[in-house]
Amino acid sequence: MTQDDNQACLLLGSNIEPEKNLVLAVEMLQKNMTILRVSSVYETLPVGSDGPCFLNAALVGLTPLGVYSLKRKVLRQLETEMGRVRSRDKNAPRPIDFDIIAFNGKFLDGTVWQFAYKAVPAAELMPFYLSDTGEPLHDAALRLKSLTLIKERTDVLIDCVCKCH
Repeated sequence: MTQDDNQACLLLGSNIEPEKNLVLAVEMLQKNMTILRVSSVYETLPVGSDGPCFLNAALVGLTPLGVYSLKRKVLRQLETEMGRVRSRDKNAPRPIDFDIIAFNGKFLDGTVWQFAYKAVPAAELMPFYLSDTGEPLHDAALRLKSLTLIKERTDVLIDCVCKCH
């Protein structure tokens, strides 16, 4: 990590050919950032939609870009390249969705502590991060796992050829 690198934690989700698209998304991201770690892959029911189940994973990587540039110049562009079409229905099925949930140690998405599909993969990478109320992410993930149908998909492996540990 150089002094110019920023650390980003991303949440990836897909419910259109998710087994293929999660792996492809990480491969494409490797061209734009140094990926350090990737969580396991989890399957959940869609939130706010009747569409197909989602596969979700989280990753931590380094980028020289700021949060806005990473979102606009890299993540949105990759979503478009992979066939994501944004519509009025923000819960519509999609080949890939990227969300920056933490940047340089600061959580940008307070809903991580409310949804298992966010908390469970993120907790693998950042278990001791605390919510505004002081709840460790690991504890939130366990709490949400007990309330939500979520299962680890050990058959879907994201095998980074990067600096994954």
